[in-house]
Amino acid sequence: MEHYLDNSATTRVCPEAAQAALDAMLTTYGNPSSTYAKGREAKKLLDSSRKSVAGALGCEPGELVFTSCGSESDNWALLSGADAMRRKGKHVITSLVEHDAIRNTAAELERRGYEVTYLRPDSTGRIDPETVRAALRPDTILVSLMLVNNETGAVTDISAISRILKAEKSPALLHTDAVQGFMKLDFTVKSLGADLISVSGHKIHAPKGIGALYIRKGLRLKPFILGGAQEDGRRAGTEAMPQIAAFGEAARLAKAGLKENAAHMRALKAELMMRLPEAIPDIRMLETDAPHILSVSLPGYRSEVLMNYLEAREIYVSRSSACKKGARSHVLEAIGMEPRLIDGALRIGLCRYNTGEDVDALVDALGEAYRTLAHR
Repeated sequence: MEHYLDNSATTRVCPEAAQAALDAMLTTYGNPSSTYAKGREAKKLLDSSRKSVAGALGCEPGELVFTSCGSESDNWALLSGADAMRRKGKHVITSLVEHDAIRNTAAELERRGYEVTYLRPDSTGRIDPETVRAALRPDTILVSLMLVNNETGAVTDISAISRILKAEKSPALLHTDAVQGFMKLDFTVKSLGADLISVSGHKIHAPKGIGALYIRKGLRLKPFILGGAQEDGRRAGTEAMPQIAAFGEAARLAKAGLKENAAHMRALKAELMMRLPEAIPDIRMLETDAPHILSVSLPGYRSEVLMNYLEAREIYVSRSSACKKGARSHVLEAIGMEPRLIDGALRIGLCRYNTGEDVDALVDALGEAYRTLAHR
């Protein structure tokens, strides 16, 4: 029996979202830019899907632009956000524990002549809002910090950072990569106070290949992809209607069950945090606020060996972000974790479909690995 516990890498598409995609491919397959009946039918689906995702975010449909993924949303927010503000300065603030979609885009901004300050996190990966205040300068034009760290589950108080920017009368735009927080934490664009918010479909049981960027009303960003007038002239290219329809349905369902699902994941995480130390006395765990991510480490063991051991039993976890492809975690290095702990780190990612049986299987298998595998 399969026990999939890597939902921070991607989630299984829920049946309702898969059906929505299938219907868009086989029935409502027109081009939403076409003016005849089949096109108007597709445009109606596009509008309703946008309304569903916007409703989950708590924004107006016109403030939401569909993208291909969270990484595109992050790239667009930083590159076009900085460009829109360049007359007011060239200083950008981010952190050492961002996703590579932000880190590599920040590096590109540096190559273009911007100065980037990388804030250091606390021991869990959280960014203290007061470090943002301390780093602010008159020429700061953009602050980009993730809501939930994708490797540790640490939650950064974006709302507090928004209040600090207002209190300091900073002109800086505030962007947050909310990919891991979307439909896991109960927030809206108003409660966060961000100007730009990135989200992704495949983290909430929609297919891969679809994301969105919230752009505050009145803020005009230069298009990242040039061509036609789709997405109100903000992103060219015929809309990926099957993915968009699935994203809309997945967001609708996730919003309806948000509190119940978060409580379910939080209970499973609490059970893991109670039982894993009983099975493995040496285990180390990071206590963080996200309900669905748990970072653990077995010092003296190799992550790859542990993952292979678990995979042989059809239990799936990861060592860090899937985007790292085997490289050592920059997040765990930035929080000051010892190399031997990093080398034995595993990330457990929960979702609403996980059960107590998944917890039982993981605890039993890791306990067995601890007792039987060679300790370095």
